[in-house]
Amino acid sequence: MEDFLTSFFITPFTSLGEGLAAATSPLDVIDAVDGFVWGPIMILLLLGTHIFMTIRTGFIQRKLGTGIKLSVTKDDPSDADGDITQFGALTTALAATIGTGNIVGVGTGLLFGGPGAIFWMWITGILGIATKYSEVFIGVKYRVKDHSGKMLGGAMYALERGFKNKKLGRVLAVLFALFASLAAFGIGASTQSNSLADALYNTSLIDGAAIPQWLVGIVVVALVAIVILGGIKSISRVCEKLVPVMAIFYVACCIIIIGINGQFLGEAIRQIIVGAFTPAGAAGGAVGSTVTLALQFGFKRGIFSNESGMGSAPLVASSATTKNPARQALVSMTGTFWDTVVVCLLTGLMLMTTLLANPELSTAIANGTISSGAGLATAAFEKIPVFGPLVLLVGLITFTYSTILGWSQYGNRAISYLLGKKAVLPYYIVFLLFVFWGCMMVGDATGSAAVSNLSSVVWNFADVMNALMAIPNCIAVLGLSAIIARETKHYVYDGNLDEVDDTEIPQYDEK
Repeated sequence: MEDFLTSFFITPFTSLGEGLAAATSPLDVIDAVDGFVWGPIMILLLLGTHIFMTIRTGFIQRKLGTGIKLSVTKDDPSDADGDITQFGALTTALAATIGTGNIVGVGTGLLFGGPGAIFWMWITGILGIATKYSEVFIGVKYRVKDHSGKMLGGAMYALERGFKNKKLGRVLAVLFALFASLAAFGIGASTQSNSLADALYNTSLIDGAAIPQWLVGIVVVALVAIVILGGIKSISRVCEKLVPVMAIFYVACCIIIIGINGQFLGEAIRQIIVGAFTPAGAAGGAVGSTVTLALQFGFKRGIFSNESGMGSAPLVASSATTKNPARQALVSMTGTFWDTVVVCLLTGLMLMTTLLANPELSTAIANGTISSGAGLATAAFEKIPVFGPLVLLVGLITFTYSTILGWSQYGNRAISYLLGKKAVLPYYIVFLLFVFWGCMMVGDATGSAAVSNLSSVVWNFADVMNALMAIPNCIAVLGLSAIIARETKHYVYDGNLDEVDDTEIPQYDEK
């Protein structure tokens, strides 16, 4: 227990101090800050919010079935305000969250946290459902209209309109929007396009190295630009069609691979459960994991994957056509279920059964040949001839493309709040430049030390911004929890889900 407390409360600060003291470049400084903000303290903030809101909302997770049913129900526009369907808002948010974290992130958790990390990732997903419900609830409740009648919402409007201390609310709102607009360049643009281009470059199905990276970049930018320049309705229409197809394809393929390795499924489940509470290595390999590491990597990867507590989903969910805040919040919370409880769990089972079926992979982990989540995922998929690499390639391409679309809208909403609608087009141009740049950072380009360092600075900086989004968002959720609890009881538990919230939605004075 002492080791656990030291790891969570003392080590992060000492590591930050040592990292800053030893820093010789901006990259070193950002690396140190990145390690701190995404360390145990952030995990405790998000996990604490998950647990608190689970209790505060009366264990809203039990209404998951209602949320799934509502997600395919269209509210009549005549008695509901909004710009896109509830399902469109859900799939757009899922487009942003179902990404490389569902494949590479699970591999990272398994590699460094052991099998038990998968268990804690799953638990984090279940608890995170309550936070996703809560942040979307206040996002819809405090949304506003622009001069053309389009909906605007998110943590910044909840903070500005919901907090009694207007000055504090405004400061936190600006910080959230700033962090979100900057994070989109890395988390939503360059890292995703880089993963997409890297998947093409390294696949065993084709000679990806023969395809010029500039050509890949131009094609990806064109495919993204065609959609995002059409606005939120265009993005939601594409996501409504793309997300269900890509998710069903990936889930079905994972189930097939698990079936191929079916004789190892029971042992995989046993190691996952046992590894959550006792030290264990990946599939018995030499990479050992303490319970602390299993907790840390499980919580971290789960939080990264579903973004519950980050405040990203409400940026789009606030545009949904819905009778009241509770209906869309119930719909949006299903996103965490699909992302982490289903997709990440199946990825974890697929990786574990493949590791058990191929002991040489554990040897490769032990000798350092496989040293990253991406390497583990690639090696596991490659063990299934043709079919495995195809699933990995199609999965990464569709997941990363959809994430770019989703995060472009998050950035749009954030920059609109900060600088007004006039800033959206210039912002999109910069966003697309980052998409192109990410595609170029593959193959020979990564051999340049200068290029590699610049890439690390941009990506780690964006990673820090992404983490910092959670602080004002969690403050909003916790600060407005009494309102969330009271209105959840009225709408959800007292049987008033069909009641129309006729509160006037104010027009926001744009810059």
